[in-house]
Amino acid sequence: MDTALILGSLMVAAVAGLSSCSTETVKTRSPETIRHIPVLSVQQADIPDLLEATGTVSALQTSDLASQMMGSIVEIRAREGDRVRRGEVLAVIDDSEARAALDRATAAGVAAQQQLVAVNSDLVLAESTLKRYQSLYDRKSLSPQEFDEVNARQQATLARRDMAQAGQAQAQAELNQAKTSLGYTRIRAPFDGVVTEKKADSGTLASPGMPIFTVEDVRRYRLDVAVNESDLRYVHTGERVSVVIEALDNPEMKGKVVQIIPAVDPASRAFQVKIELPMDTRLRSGQFGRAQFSRGARRTLLIPQSAVIERGQLQGVFVLDQNKVASLRYVTLGKPFGSEIEVLTGLEGGEWLVERPGELDLSNKRIEGE
Repeated sequence: MDTALILGSLMVAAVAGLSSCSTETVKTRSPETIRHIPVLSVQQADIPDLLEATGTVSALQTSDLASQMMGSIVEIRAREGDRVRRGEVLAVIDDSEARAALDRATAAGVAAQQQLVAVNSDLVLAESTLKRYQSLYDRKSLSPQEFDEVNARQQATLARRDMAQAGQAQAQAELNQAKTSLGYTRIRAPFDGVVTEKKADSGTLASPGMPIFTVEDVRRYRLDVAVNESDLRYVHTGERVSVVIEALDNPEMKGKVVQIIPAVDPASRAFQVKIELPMDTRLRSGQFGRAQFSRGARRTLLIPQSAVIERGQLQGVFVLDQNKVASLRYVTLGKPFGSEIEVLTGLEGGEWLVERPGELDLSNKRIEGE
């Protein structure tokens, strides 16, 4: 009997304890209320629908300077990074053979000129003799045979004069060729610019077509981008587009589409589009850039960037439920648009969130918004 009473007492105590725990669980504290916190409703907005194409900056004018003759390079006068002026000599090729050819052509030209002078003197004498014989022949004081002989000598002198003139023209052409060949021994800058590459040194045997320097006009640059064939309809020659050069402090600028290469790359299925950039001394060949072409407008969710908080590499916002209790929700963000930013996933239109949480931890707190 005593044992039964003891067991009954223990069971009553246990039930009382469970009842007490249950009562404590039900009586949870209500969330803390924070007032005067700005909140907003997430709404859809129309934003520009942009096609982004990446590419590389290159000089608007680039020239690979090559030799036009065979010969040893005897002098290099420019290095990478040197600024050069149009016509400035950058390298010298051995000109001994070219000068010898010029001397021969000069001597041949002098000889041809002297020969022409002598023939012209003979022609003057032949023409005056023909006139005298013509007068005698008209008075019947000269036989036809004698007149024909004098006339033939005059015609022969004319032929010699023509040959001498042809010889002089040929000598002048050879002289011009010799001067041109001598000019080939000087590698000159084709325009004002900067030497970006030196491909040969003194002592190198130059040959026709062999590149020696690369010179760029650093005043104007362009951005060459690749546009997929399906998106080419959004690109138009002459239109002005936004260009971002990330290497610059103020990267955004306006460029002009100047050319669309009418051939698709069979490997990438993309067209090359050339965009002329405004003058900027900070531009350099090889810089990475992005161009943005308009495709119209699209609807999306925008929220203030001030509503976003960082948690490591994640971004989140404090979203309010039906009871105005805040909870942290991680979202996927897109591109910024001024002070706002696009939300790709994690939010729906009409939801309420905290506009400027700052450093406050608002999780599980009831927000009385402004």
